[in-house]
Amino acid sequence: MTPAAISAAITERRTGLVIRWEDGTSSELASVWLRDNLPEYRDRYSGQRLIDIIDVPIEPLLRSVALSDGQLRIAWQEESRESSFALAWLYRHCVAQRLVAGSGCPRHWLDGSQRDARRDFAWQSLAALQTDDARRLAWLERLARDGLAFLSEVPRVESGILEAMRLVGHVAETNYGLVFDVRAVPRPENLAYSDVGLGLHTDNPYREPVPGYQALHTLLSAPDGGDSVFADGFALAEYLRSSEPEAFDTLAHTPVPFHYVSAQADLYAERPLIALDCSGGVRAVHYNSRSIAPLVLAADDCRRFYGAYRRFAELLRQPGFQLRMRLQDGELVLFDNQRILHGRTGFASSRYARHLRGCYLTRDSVQSQTALLRRQAATAAAAAEQSA
Repeated sequence: MTPAAISAAITERRTGLVIRWEDGTSSELASVWLRDNLPEYRDRYSGQRLIDIIDVPIEPLLRSVALSDGQLRIAWQEESRESSFALAWLYRHCVAQRLVAGSGCPRHWLDGSQRDARRDFAWQSLAALQTDDARRLAWLERLARDGLAFLSEVPRVESGILEAMRLVGHVAETNYGLVFDVRAVPRPENLAYSDVGLGLHTDNPYREPVPGYQALHTLLSAPDGGDSVFADGFALAEYLRSSEPEAFDTLAHTPVPFHYVSAQADLYAERPLIALDCSGGVRAVHYNSRSIAPLVLAADDCRRFYGAYRRFAELLRQPGFQLRMRLQDGELVLFDNQRILHGRTGFASSRYARHLRGCYLTRDSVQSQTALLRRQAATAAAAAEQSA
């Protein structure tokens, strides 16, 4: 929405103002924020700020404010200069930006066993994403909300996964290469390359940074075994917070060492099993029992951590929280590797071959692709509105 007018008078103070918009929302703007964001302080081509905070008065004061031709005009106290802001710009950065950010907020799901992957999560054919940007945007937005999404009819060729992921984000190369093949091999250096079942986990917590998203493309499914299992780590962490807050707090504030060693790599990082954002919300879950290194903790702290660790592990094993399904040939799953825990049931590789190809994507590139598509859609809608 771009407001054509303000529906109520601006409430003005010397140190800021309040705008009430047509849609009923309001924005409280400090005078120092207004001064720091003056249009003339930004490069006309890149949009980047030309000043530093030291160039802004410590306490800029407003003398008067007026509305004229879609502009907010400001006169500053004890200054001859005047400034103006486009109302559309103010709305976009004070209201619309929050609404857009909220559209990608996680939608937690604990009832994994009650969900049907094909009914309750985003599914599209690869061709649909290639030919319809609106469908691609809707698919990516649901990926952000639910943490996982699926593609069908991805060609079962070596380059199939990379062709598909070009529509989603940037593939990150690791010690495994751009892609890795998940299949049973003799003497595997990673249990993923065996036929044993794998408990719920997130990948590569020993890496800096931890991969943001993971894609798995089914080249050959096993007719018996090898089912994929998923669970929402954010929902499980919040469940733990509400039911056992002390255990949650322990997992959120205990640094855990993760270590992976192979012939080609020696990777180490420390992070809590549950990572919080600046407001205390769950930002990431890092759970991989196969790669936890020995902790360096005092005995009491160690006992406290292991009690909380065990409780979280018990939650992960509850079937009611788990979404279980079997990917068919040509199907691809993409999931948030810092939110969605994944695993698989065992299979008999001596009887049935099973081959998935995987890759990791950077988090910011997936978010950027979504934002670009959203911006293109908004531009097209505005153009259509003007021509109508």
